[in-house]
Amino acid sequence: MSRKSNEVCELNLEEPQMVGFTWPVSQRFPSLGADEVHIWCADLELIPLEIESLLATMTNDEQARAERFYFHKNREHYIAARGFLRAILGHYLGCDPVMLHFNYSHYGKPDVAEGLKAETLRFNLSHSNGIALYAITRGREIGVDIEQIRFDFDTDEIAHHFFSTEEVADLRRLPNALKHRAFFDCWTRKEAYIKARGEGLSLPLDQFRVSITPGANVALLNNKMDPAEVSRWSLQSLSPLLGYAASVAVEGKGYELKCWQWPTADERK
Repeated sequence: MSRKSNEVCELNLEEPQMVGFTWPVSQRFPSLGADEVHIWCADLELIPLEIESLLATMTNDEQARAERFYFHKNREHYIAARGFLRAILGHYLGCDPVMLHFNYSHYGKPDVAEGLKAETLRFNLSHSNGIALYAITRGREIGVDIEQIRFDFDTDEIAHHFFSTEEVADLRRLPNALKHRAFFDCWTRKEAYIKARGEGLSLPLDQFRVSITPGANVALLNNKMDPAEVSRWSLQSLSPLLGYAASVAVEGKGYELKCWQWPTADERK
């Protein structure tokens, strides 16, 4: 199990078995209302021509990072994920994706650099084995995480190392048939919250508790270091693709969540 930067935090999983997206493809690119949260899901498996087209929109630093990947597939997924991020943000900001530049927090959370009227725009991304999620909103901090669900490891053992005492107990009470789904629901909720805060592991995963029991309200239940955090954040589960768990953490309440599949090259024609 690996821990990565705030930009992308994911478990190291195997290749997914594609079974079809559950979200619709938007017929036109939507505007982002003040109290809306938009989520996009994208397939990162692209043909070489698409990869090269997206690579051309990236900065020299991003292109250099792409070249450092040892495995060709990882390089392509990185280019696709960054390229789609640029395309999506370019639509919301009304600018050419090539013009986008990013700043990074001390813990690696990206933000659009000043100069593009992006002061209130907030976004986050995550990808897991060829599937990416992008969360965009205005005036609220936001975090998102997606993981492919797998069944070939001991959930209790891993939870013991990463989850809170209460979450470990909740997981152990579940029947085996529900444990793996509940584990990944819990993991993505915790990752989304950590990423939304933008402070990396300054808040350890075992110092806060999220809901884990199937059917229970999705929520941040406790933060031992700052109990007031419970009322500051809302969590929601996402279902972009069968066989995956995903969650979004949003600062505040009273927003409308809208979800779409990012169109393929043929659908964009």
